[in-house]
Amino acid sequence: MIEVKDVSLTLSKRQILDHVSLQVGQGEAVGLVGGNGSGKTMLMKCICGFQTAFTGEIEVFGEKIGKEAEFPKSTGFIIETPGFMPYMSGYENLKVLADIHKKIGKEEIFAYMRLVGLDPKDRKKVRKYSLGMRQRLGIAQALMEEPEALILDEPFNGLDKGMAEKMRDVLLAEKKKGKAILLASHNEKDIEYICGRTYELDAGKVVSEREAKGTVTG
Repeated sequence: MIEVKDVSLTLSKRQILDHVSLQVGQGEAVGLVGGNGSGKTMLMKCICGFQTAFTGEIEVFGEKIGKEAEFPKSTGFIIETPGFMPYMSGYENLKVLADIHKKIGKEEIFAYMRLVGLDPKDRKKVRKYSLGMRQRLGIAQALMEEPEALILDEPFNGLDKGMAEKMRDVLLAEKKKGKAILLASHNEKDIEYICGRTYELDAGKVVSEREAKGTVTG
C-alpha cells in the first residue's frame, strides 16, 4: 500500500534522505525510529506529498506521489504538531476539514472526538487547548474519514501515560481493520505495542530493518 523506492532528498546542498527504501502492507504497522535529524519527519512529508523535490519513487495505493497524484488518496496523517484554526473550537475545526470531502457528518465527528477523550460540545477555542488536547484532536482528524493508510509522526507527543496507552489501543484497532500504518515515535513502547517491523534511520539512511519486539498480534 505504501512503497518508497530509492528515495533521496537534498535541500540547500545538505543531503536529508539517502537512497531510502521501505514498504508498508495492508493491515501492517511499521515503525520508523531514529534520533533527531535522522530524516523521519522529512520522509513522511515526502510520502504525504508535502515535499516533492526528492528523487526515486513513492507509491501509495499504486499512484506515484508528485507525478500521478499530488497527495496520497485515503490517507490520514499527523506531521509534526497538528495545526488548527486557533479561534475555532475542536468540533468547528474538524467540521471545516470534513466539509472538504463531505464523506462524514456531525455524528462521525462527535464519535471520533469522544474516542480520543474530547468533548465535542465543548466550545473552548483550540488556542486554549493544551499540547495533549491538540494532539488528540489531530488523531481524531487523522482517523475520522476512515482512511486506508495512516502516516503518524510522534502522535502521542504531549499525552499523559494513561491517554497514551488508550491511543495505542486505538491505533492497534485501526491496524486490525486492515489499515497500513507508518508510525514514528521516540517511545519504544509505542513501536513495540503497535508495530510488526521497524526501520531505523540515521543521517537519512536506513541502517536497519527488524521485527519489533513484543508486538501485540491477533
